[in-house]
Amino acid sequence: MRRTAICMAVSSMALSLTACGALGVTGDSADASPTKGNDVTVGVLMPETTNTRYENFDYPIIQKKVAELTKKEGRTVYANGEADAKKQAGQMQKMIDDKVDVILLDAVDSHAIAPMVKKAKSAGIPVIAYDRLAEGPIDAYVSFDNELVGEVQGRTLIESLGSDIDTSDKIVMLNGSPSDPNAGQFKAGALSEITGKVSIAKTYDVDGWKPAIAKKDMAEAISALGKDNIAAVYSANDAMAGAAIEAMEEAGMTDLPPITGQDAELDAVQRIVTGEQYMSVYKSYPLEAEAAAEMAVAKIQGKDILFDSLTQDRVDSPTDKEIPAQLVSVSALTKANIKSTVVADGIYSVKQICTAKIASACAQIKLN
Repeated sequence: MRRTAICMAVSSMALSLTACGALGVTGDSADASPTKGNDVTVGVLMPETTNTRYENFDYPIIQKKVAELTKKEGRTVYANGEADAKKQAGQMQKMIDDKVDVILLDAVDSHAIAPMVKKAKSAGIPVIAYDRLAEGPIDAYVSFDNELVGEVQGRTLIESLGSDIDTSDKIVMLNGSPSDPNAGQFKAGALSEITGKVSIAKTYDVDGWKPAIAKKDMAEAISALGKDNIAAVYSANDAMAGAAIEAMEEAGMTDLPPITGQDAELDAVQRIVTGEQYMSVYKSYPLEAEAAAEMAVAKIQGKDILFDSLTQDRVDSPTDKEIPAQLVSVSALTKANIKSTVVADGIYSVKQICTAKIASACAQIKLN
């Protein structure tokens, strides 16, 4: 359940997250009664490697921020579940056994991980859900406004069809994994913008967000509907968008319909430049990751006022209500704003995006 955000972060790495806290609190709050010094150990559990953001952005930013907040005395330990819920449970058990001070958990399966969250709680280890809302007695949650992500995708998809849009226009939906609670929120947000405006001819929930499954589903949709009868494709993320594009091209579709995405992966940004993909959702990973690091350090150091200032939103999970949270806003990424989003925030340089292969397409949109 999404609640109204009290403090909305903007997309800029330069903005200190604590600047939007309550009561003018900063990370050096004199009101704190630290329960631990700077020698903290933060366990970080990420869910999979198909999406490159976790290894390329999220974890390195968390690692750097923890070091900064603890004057380089704190450390992080990292593990990636590689889309295997049992493997991630084992990784979390090891962190509990190793007595880390706090765990940042991005769950492979939000329901299956609940017993491990309870174990951590029993061991006195706070668990902060990161990006995906895990079940069980978590202490806080930091993520993007997931329903808004879907709304942005759905709204932009409808806009892409222009003034000639018709309720008989057929679209294909490639939704995220059923085991990821975010996927349901993305889907709900998208449907709130799409329903009644077009015909959802085929819809799929892609297990594990796996591109291979998305490609197979897209091929099935093309076979069922015909390659000339698909007005647009809703893809919940960029990896699946790339797979859907492969399926369409292999089916002989040369004039590709608009297709959505999410995560602003480099390949997707390049596809947006060339026109293969219509849009992605840009989420400022630095804001989310730095917020998570600040929450983790504040929690274990007993800086309650700072922690409260960072978690002024509230969300509900299937097992717990009124969970303290921070929900970060998002924006649509299209050809028109590549420079003012991913380039301005230092996610990618123009040189990284504009390889020789797409140099002419970059020049056409003045991305140089």
